[in-house]
Amino acid sequence: MESRLVAVADPDLLYRDEEAAVDHARRFLNALGVRCDVPETVDTPRRMAEAYRDMLSSPDFDLTTFPNAEGYDELVIVRDIPVRSICEHHILPFTGIAHIGYLPGDRILGLSKLARVVEMFARRPQVQERLTVQIADWLVANLAPRGIGVVIEAQHLCMTMRGVKATGTSTSTSALRGLLLENPQSRAEFLVGIER
Repeated sequence: MESRLVAVADPDLLYRDEEAAVDHARRFLNALGVRCDVPETVDTPRRMAEAYRDMLSSPDFDLTTFPNAEGYDELVIVRDIPVRSICEHHILPFTGIAHIGYLPGDRILGLSKLARVVEMFARRPQVQERLTVQIADWLVANLAPRGIGVVIEAQHLCMTMRGVKATGTSTSTSALRGLLLENPQSRAEFLVGIER
């Protein structure tokens, strides 16, 4: 029998005042010397506010699971899930990919839902380390797998476009739970499975 859990986006991000966001974007840009009263930039504050609204919005979704009727007990890996988030320190984007693997327990997951879980936690001000842990812990709590592994590889604009300006760098984080943490053979199988 199919099971559904409604996954709700971060409740702290549910309140929005879009007109105030546009006004503040205009003031922010003006304070930095960007004119917003010429034809080329008159709509820039609205577009800026809409862009950040979109980057900080994650739709609710049904986490669909199914009984593991076949008793499948091997690793399931979904690679290259897009990650788009905002660094909470500089409010600049970071983008990359996530790889998620799990050893099913009593239930298996609709595979597209792994991408939805990534999106749910990425679409808010974040640090990559917390994002990785939140995805792993949420899947453990809501899927009860025998093991879970999450690896995220991302490039951060706050590192490549400002400060050190280290273009081309990427950051990798991981979170392993259950058998993927405890069993060296399962961990190695997951890590080999996500290699390119």
